[in-house]
Amino acid sequence: MKVINIHKRKISQPKEKVSLLFKTLATSNDQIWPYRKWPSMRFKEGLKLGSKGGHGRIRYTVVEFNDQSFVKFKFTQPDGFYGTHELSINAVSENTSEIIHKIDMKTSLKASVLWVFMIRWLHDALIEDAFDNVENYFSKEKKTTSYNVWVTLLRAYYKSTSFKTKHA
Repeated sequence: MKVINIHKRKISQPKEKVSLLFKTLATSNDQIWPYRKWPSMRFKEGLKLGSKGGHGRIRYTVVEFNDQSFVKFKFTQPDGFYGTHELSINAVSENTSEIIHKIDMKTSLKASVLWVFMIRWLHDALIEDAFDNVENYFSKEKKTTSYNVWVTLLRAYYKSTSFKTKHA
């Protein structure tokens, strides 16, 4: 199955300010990744070209990287995920930026079922939480994206089973 999954959010800040947060990704001072709610993004060698890591059961390698605005990862796990996901920050205007997360992959039959019924839902919630973190960093009014019933059930299942794995 071909999967294209795109999330976008405009942030009322210049790209230069949002890019400062981008530099914290996968560090001990991460301002983007919602590690309080989701498995942390970790890399044994830090976030740089060629680094291997991931979050939870999702594993990937950094294949393109610009510490100001762009990172692209190639999936290595789960089995049957063939493609990439990327995070970018673009200037929309002098005082507005847009953050974009994109998955572009093909999946095997088994991975397609996993994507459709489980991973896609959790992924979408995680990305919205990450985008909330970016938006909230610059705002006094804190945004929280609520989870639908399916995501709530999947998260409860994930927390209660051996489905959990350790990070890189």
